[in-house]
Amino acid sequence: MENMASNDTIKLLKECDSGTKMAVESINEILDKVKATELRDVLNDSRMHHEKLGNELHSLLLEHNSEEKDPAPMAKGMSWLKTNFKMAMDESDATIADLITDGCNMGVKSLHKYLNQYSGADNSSKDICNRLISIEDKLCDDMQPYL
Repeated sequence: MENMASNDTIKLLKECDSGTKMAVESINEILDKVKATELRDVLNDSRMHHEKLGNELHSLLLEHNSEEKDPAPMAKGMSWLKTNFKMAMDESDATIADLITDGCNMGVKSLHKYLNQYSGADNSSKDICNRLISIEDKLCDDMQPYL
């Protein structure tokens, strides 16, 4: 039983790690196209929160003798294509807010799925996953004025 809990813990931490990296990469990808200073500040703030949580995740993964997890190349590629296609059509802050909102919604959905899938994970892993969900939810809410 302990091994399954440890396994679920590592799997949940890895998925959260991958999620923080995906979020940081996505924000970095569009940041130079943002026009409104307030929107840039919101995105920079969220990126900082994702990076801080990512550092915590790296420490926890090391404690569990496990390595980090990069986002799946297919997910990264699809995100890149969608971002570049939409931005080519319309480089507005509304497009950026729309893309970020979609990313947040996909992230929250995936994280809830992983919480259910890896139900044997320890409480600290579940806590960090819920904190990541909160960061994503807040970023999604912060995008609403720009849609």
